[in-house]
Amino acid sequence: MHIGIAEDDPDQLALLSGWLQGVQHSVRGFGTAAAFFDALKKEHFDLLLIDWTLPDGTGADLLPWIRGNLGWDVPVLVVTARDDEATVVQALQAGADDYVVKRIPRLELLARVAGLGRRVRSGGLPVLRLGAFAIDINRQRLTLDDEPVALAQKEFDLSVYLFQNPGKLLSRDHLLNNIWGISADVDTRTVDTHISRLRKKLSLDGSKGWKLVPVYGVGYRFERVDAPSETASD
Repeated sequence: MHIGIAEDDPDQLALLSGWLQGVQHSVRGFGTAAAFFDALKKEHFDLLLIDWTLPDGTGADLLPWIRGNLGWDVPVLVVTARDDEATVVQALQAGADDYVVKRIPRLELLARVAGLGRRVRSGGLPVLRLGAFAIDINRQRLTLDDEPVALAQKEFDLSVYLFQNPGKLLSRDHLLNNIWGISADVDTRTVDTHISRLRKKLSLDGSKGWKLVPVYGVGYRFERVDAPSETASD
């Protein structure tokens, strides 16, 4: 893959570039948001790595422009020293696909890059349709009754996972590991918070044909409550 890196620390840029070039990726690095913006307008990248804090801007400046101008086909991995929850949430809500702290080991970083790269090579994923819901995984878009629903990244990821696993009993730990990752520094209360938000945003109370049912002491089951209809992909 051809990877663009926005990183103002020369040592960190050299380290990341060396790791990526060592597994046959081509890399271009940029020390400022302005230089990065200029390159994005002229050059195609398969994946972007962004330091959250740059001398002339932040990831909060870069990500909306990237999603607004390049769409969702280019994966974005935020790599930064900041690990506070507020920044993580802000990055994911702004459009990052993944978020890692700079202390990340080489092999884990390369595994995350490879995972995002598989999405690029897949050529897109089908639209999942279930009753009043349609989930376009490739465009990161969910609609309810043909109206788009605004979801944070992890809310979208969680909704996709639920719709792909109807009727299954899903423990909190299972959801935490599959949506946030085993190494994520969050607890199961995060799952409950996101479930609560999805229940409200998507009307998962049975009124739209689907219901999120809590299973005491375990987790949740995502159930169809109306007459069965076929699940289709296109």
